Amino acid sequence: MKKTKKIITAVLATCFTVLPLSACKEEDNDGMTTLQINEVTHSVFYAPLYLADALGYFKDENIKIELTNGGGADNVMSAVLSGDADIGFCGPEASLYVLIGGSSDVPTVFGQLTKRDGSFLVSRKPEPNFKWEDLKGKEILAGRKGGVPAMTFEYILNEHNLKDGTDLTLNYDVAFNLMTSAFEAGTADYCTMFDPVAYEYEAAGKGYVVASVGEASGEVPYTCFMAKSSWLDKNEAIAEGFLRAVTKAVKYVNETAPTVIAPYLTAYFEGTSEASLSASVQRYRNIDAWNTNLSMTESSFNRLQDIIQNAGELTRRAQMNELVDNSLANKVYGEVY
Repeated sequence: MKKTKKIITAVLATCFTVLPLSACKEEDNDGMTTLQINEVTHSVFYAPLYLADALGYFKDENIKIELTNGGGADNVMSAVLSGDADIGFCGPEASLYVLIGGSSDVPTVFGQLTKRDGSFLVSRKPEPNFKWEDLKGKEILAGRKGGVPAMTFEYILNEHNLKDGTDLTLNYDVAFNLMTSAFEAGTADYCTMFDPVAYEYEAAGKGYVVASVGEASGEVPYTCFMAKSSWLDKNEAIAEGFLRAVTKAVKYVNETAPTVIAPYLTAYFEGTSEASLSASVQRYRNIDAWNTNLSMTESSFNRLQDIIQNAGELTRRAQMNELVDNSLANKVYGEVY
């Protein structure tokens, strides 16, 4: 619980120490509006976001996007609250913590792209018959304490009667975007990785994917689009156009062969082969990673709170309408499908 309070304090402190800026640029000479998007990490897990740009769906809405990798949900939320980003793209727990912290302008979740964990558990050795009980006595790099990746992983462990600190060790000391390099340097016995990193790590013979965390965890609102309520009030039409573009991209990625999709993603993953990108898209399709309707369900929101509460990071439960507005997502889904 102390960790959660530290996260809330750090985020709110950033909000008050950085001069509030209007990150959303006015219309350019070409009539386009540029949106600053801060994403929690960069992964094929978020393929529809990049495809909406590559396929011209954002352009159709007179929108340009500028992506920044926040390297963690706490950093994404700091960018949103300070005004350095128009839209944050991360786990909804970041907004929940701000709500609990008592902010007067809580970022509203207005779209949910992914509906399960997108990471894969990587071992240093091949384990074709891996069972979660095999983690007994091991050390795992699974994310930042208080973040959805780490809490979801702990939730799975608890369902298999495994406890951190008793049966195994969850290492929270490494920053989210540095976990793979720490693992490669010798830290821990297992590490969770997103694709295409997990795929390429395995292809290089450095490790072995032994489980899909998302398959084991079930559905949960994992990565969402959020913005300050004050921003949404002023930019509703832009937010709607943004969601319409992403919804079209989800439809495209679910209906198109990964080999056709991969060339569109190469510009967003410099140095990554089309074969790797295609395999990563297929792996995420296999686990049913993306929402077709970018709205959040009450049951998944409650499950998220179960996961956070299980990790000891929730001082009170919230009602979904305190944090989530599905109106724009439902509207554009009805138009696209």
